[in-house]
Amino acid sequence: MNLMSIKKMTFAICIALSITSCSTSPTGRSQIKFFPKDQLNAMGVQAFDQMKKEQKISTRRVDNQFVQCVARYITDQVPKTDFNGQWEVVVFDEPQVNAFALPGGKIGVYKGLLNVAENQHQLAAVIGHEVGHVIAEHGNQRMSSDALIGAGLQITSAILQTRQGANNQRLMSALGLGAQVGLQLPFGRAHESEADEIGLKLMAEAGFNPEESVLLWINMDKASGGAKQPEFLSTHPHPSTRIEQLQALMPGASATYRRSAVKPNC
Repeated sequence: MNLMSIKKMTFAICIALSITSCSTSPTGRSQIKFFPKDQLNAMGVQAFDQMKKEQKISTRRVDNQFVQCVARYITDQVPKTDFNGQWEVVVFDEPQVNAFALPGGKIGVYKGLLNVAENQHQLAAVIGHEVGHVIAEHGNQRMSSDALIGAGLQITSAILQTRQGANNQRLMSALGLGAQVGLQLPFGRAHESEADEIGLKLMAEAGFNPEESVLLWINMDKASGGAKQPEFLSTHPHPSTRIEQLQALMPGASATYRRSAVKPNC
């Protein structure tokens, strides 16, 4: 890559940053989003269809009814400006303790989660959290961030190559790790905390007790068996950090819950 190409790429990145710098998330956090929402929705639908082909889908009626019921109350609270279509909810017959939501109105819940979420309120905390990721367009932000980081490292590599330094490879490795620890991992933790906040609001509006979200994450911590990375090397907040953040938000969420006219019985 010559100097002119480096300048052009740097200029393009600066333009992209200036265009997206005014974008904010539902909680007021600055965002970088390069990709159209329709494109992300199409990618979500495609990925979900592929998962349904590759993974076993549960046919257990009681599990499907339970998950569908909780998901329906949560998704009824999603603003139509975020998604105005029909949500598809699938229970996967897999032991892992997990769930996800994808752009395009797709929700997947793994059977193992139903052994950890003890009631409808705790399941609502998980589904609300996952739908929160979609509302805040975290997939778009992560893809955009990865694109920027990749372009930035390309420019750095090209500059170093023009200098022919003996320690170029070592420096690039350090820069790659620095980007991961300094940008990508905290970026992931910020997403998780924001999804918790949005999910707490959704579950309270839907008539689920937000205080159960704390009990859920206590259960999730137990289910992990203590196998956790240090927080600064994890894309998720430490369970104790997550619980503290939820408790700080609880007064507002509890007030919303008391005002809700919806009373689910899943």
